[in-house]
Order: sequence, then C-alpha cells, then structure tokens
Amino acid sequence: MAQKKLRVGVLFGSRSCEYDVSLHSAEAVLANLDTSKYDVVPLAITNEGAWLLNVTPEELHALEGKTDEKERTFKAKAVVLAGDPTIHDLLMVDGGKKVAPLDVAFPVIHGPYGEDGTIQGLLEMAGIPYVGCGVLGSAIGMDKEKMKIIFQSINLPLIDYLTYRYTQWQRDPEALLTEVEQKLGYPCIVKPVNMGSSVGVTRAADREVLRKSIAQAAEYDNKIMVERCLNIHEISCSVLGNEEPLTSPLGEIVNGENVLNNYDLKYVHPTFRLDIPPADISPQLAQDISHMAKQAFLALDLSGLARADFFIDRDSGRVYINEVNTMPGFTSSSVYASLWAAANLPYPQLLDRLIELALERHEQRQRLRTAY
Repeated sequence: MAQKKLRVGVLFGSRSCEYDVSLHSAEAVLANLDTSKYDVVPLAITNEGAWLLNVTPEELHALEGKTDEKERTFKAKAVVLAGDPTIHDLLMVDGGKKVAPLDVAFPVIHGPYGEDGTIQGLLEMAGIPYVGCGVLGSAIGMDKEKMKIIFQSINLPLIDYLTYRYTQWQRDPEALLTEVEQKLGYPCIVKPVNMGSSVGVTRAADREVLRKSIAQAAEYDNKIMVERCLNIHEISCSVLGNEEPLTSPLGEIVNGENVLNNYDLKYVHPTFRLDIPPADISPQLAQDISHMAKQAFLALDLSGLARADFFIDRDSGRVYINEVNTMPGFTSSSVYASLWAAANLPYPQLLDRLIELALERHEQRQRLRTAY
C-alpha cells in the first residue's frame, strides 16, 4: 500500500518590503519539492495580507495592479487559517467551507509579517508543524538590536554600534548625529533594525549623508541601528538542525565593485559571487567561525535553519559576528543552499531535511502537558 503523501503548504508573499524576494524563493521551493512524497499546496499572501489558495508566485505577480482580476481571484480562492487546532484546516472566506488540511507548513516569507514570529505564532496556535525557527527565535532573529544584546551576553565579538528609536530622532536629530560622530565616526553603516535583504541600508561618510540615511532607515522601522564601518571580508555559514545543529562549509561574499552590498546589488543588478571555501581563511579560523555560528544558533533558540554572517577586518584580522538570518534567500542558487550543496546536500534533499526537522520539533512539543 502506497504511503500517504504529506500535505505541504508553501506560504509566500506577505506584507513586507521583501515581497519580491519571497516570490523567487517560493518558486524554487515549489519546483523542487518531491511530488512523489508531497501533496504541495501553494498559499500566496498578497501585499495587502490576503491569503489565496493554489495561486503560484507567477500568478500572484501577474495579479499585481489588476484590481478587477484580483477581486475575482479573492472571491474564488481566499482562505483563512484559524488559530484553532481542532479545525486543522484552511477555511474558505466565502462560505466557510473547510479545504486543504495541512500536515506541515513551509513559510518562505522574508521580513516582517512572516520571518518575525508572526506567522509562526499563528501556526503554533493552529497546531500545524512548520519549517524553520519558532516564535521566539524568529522574533529575536528579526530584531538586530535584541540579537546583538544576546550575542554580547555570550561574548561573541561585535562591531561597535548604536541603536535609536524614531522618537529620539524626531525629538533631537542634531544630538543623535553628534553622538554617532563622537562614538563611531565616519564612515558608518545605517540600517533599519527589523528588516532584511539590505533594504534601507546605506553607508554614510559625512553628517549630511548620515542625516539622510537615518531618515531613510526610519521609513522601514521605528528602530535605527548605526554601526562602525570597517574594511571587511564577508563570510557566511549555513546552519541546519534543531538541538544539535550542523554547520556548512564557509563561503565568502565577494563583491566585484567593492561597495556596500545593498538590495540593488543583491537582487536587481547582482555583482557578487560566492567563494567556497574562502581563499584566505586558515582551517583554525574556519573552525572558530563555525563554532560561533552554532553558539549563535543555540543562544537565539533557533531551529530548522539559519544563515550566520560574519565580518573579518582586513586590517586587524579580527572576526566579528554580524547577524543571523532565520529565513535567508531560499532559491537553489542562494548562499544558504549553495553552501549546503558544497557539502553534498543538494537542494531537493535539503527541503526534505527541513520538513523532517519541522515534524521532529512539533512532535517534541506535542509531548508537553497543557493541563495541570
């Protein structure tokens, strides 16, 4: 008797500036999930936040700007996920009919309203296993300030930084600019605290550019981070697992133009390449970086997957952890997948392993008592 296929809901899109990145990641996941093992259910989330059943990334993209067609699609395919584990089904918005019960969810959503613990909380309430980090890990992994506070608590090395609230910037921008100049100096890097894919990230070399950079970062988040800018090598390590994570070979992000790796250079006009392994790293340093990647993964209470990013100062040779990304770009040629491919774990098998890890973590949580 044939084994029952797992019903896998692939969630993508959502209300995020990384919406387009999510569509590309989801295209790869949908194309590479083994249909002999899985009954794959595309779940598109529009940039307004509506959930649409069996709408592919290509179809979702085609709906953009087509108000009438989007309205018709919404009426026919709009669903909701109730935070009720006794239902365990998607519900049609029009009529309330149950459709497409999910055995496991695969959220391929980058940025707010998906990578930050929000979708994970809904899936926890609904009792549905899901790929990737849990509520706490996702939330901390999205907030660069809280992440760095935890890194500091376990003595992981960090580049000097300052964090400000938008209200501080509004109240006294000149005082803030002066503090950055006195404590960090120029050049410095400015970024929104809760954002990924280098959205809103700029390099400031003087006071006027710093002023504009902070104002731009504040368009994307109510917290702004400013970091000292060093002459660095950028090193990435992919992490896979739950309580006993594994690390991939290291890779170096080499930017041909030797400028700040922003959203445009990552996705619109890509100029970087990934060198595996990095050319100028000793075996001992590679081992140290891999160990720090595991430390960060466990300290942030992550599970499933994450990509840990590091900087090596070209002048001093010192290593700094930059951040972890709990749902990194997820095409078959992305940094995360490419590093595992170099370890002889090709993309389709990587997807299988992530689903296994999701089910393992859910089973562990199911053993916990909910009454006393």
